[in-house]
Amino acid sequence: MASSSELESAAGRRPIGNIAVSPRTWGGFNGAVSTGQWAGFNPVDSDRDRGDLLKAGTEGDAPERLWDYMGFGPFTNDAEMQIWLAGCMKSMDPIFVGFRDQATGRLGGMGSFMAIRPDAGVVELGNLWFGRAWQRDPRATEALSLMMHHAMETLEYRRLEWKCNAFNAPSRSAALRLGFRYEGEFLNHLIVKGRSRDTAWFSITDEEWPRVRDAHARWFDSENFDADGQQRKPLSHLTKALW
Repeated sequence: MASSSELESAAGRRPIGNIAVSPRTWGGFNGAVSTGQWAGFNPVDSDRDRGDLLKAGTEGDAPERLWDYMGFGPFTNDAEMQIWLAGCMKSMDPIFVGFRDQATGRLGGMGSFMAIRPDAGVVELGNLWFGRAWQRDPRATEALSLMMHHAMETLEYRRLEWKCNAFNAPSRSAALRLGFRYEGEFLNHLIVKGRSRDTAWFSITDEEWPRVRDAHARWFDSENFDADGQQRKPLSHLTKALW
């Protein structure tokens, strides 16, 4: 059921569709690089990055659970990771990036820009994973925020998507915390590792992006962190009121 804010948003729209959009082609994501205070992202390189990513993907308790909802993994040795990353480097969609710690230079996870539709200005953030050390950590939030900024601010895309297995509660929570709006589920949408997958869809449009961007800016403000680096106000408190 549509929320009151969604109904208000739709009230003034013509039945034939929203505002007219002049024909154009939005930019691509090859070679995308961005850096922040704690983290950054850059294209993956098999020779350079496989050691860091193998460590990130195998550390901590029950590392195999990291891959429960992914279409790839788990990885157990250097050769498996090298083969996977070599394929990532050749891919034109998804465009894979590694998440790098600004202090140590080490990678702690991966993601991608995918389902890229430059003729419509639509892209998805997907294939996202973080090693245990990055989970529930400001570095992970910043890495994802940088990807969002690159798509919506730098390249001025019209729509940013987030999709996940409908059972993947952590991913659903992350989408909402980052400011994505829940749109619904596609039943029997995919078959992943031999299992039927229902997919939950989330999005941010260019009309909504300024409010999301401002919420992120308030969270990243130095005044929102104490002397020990602990947040004073969670990002979820700033984004939950958006929709």
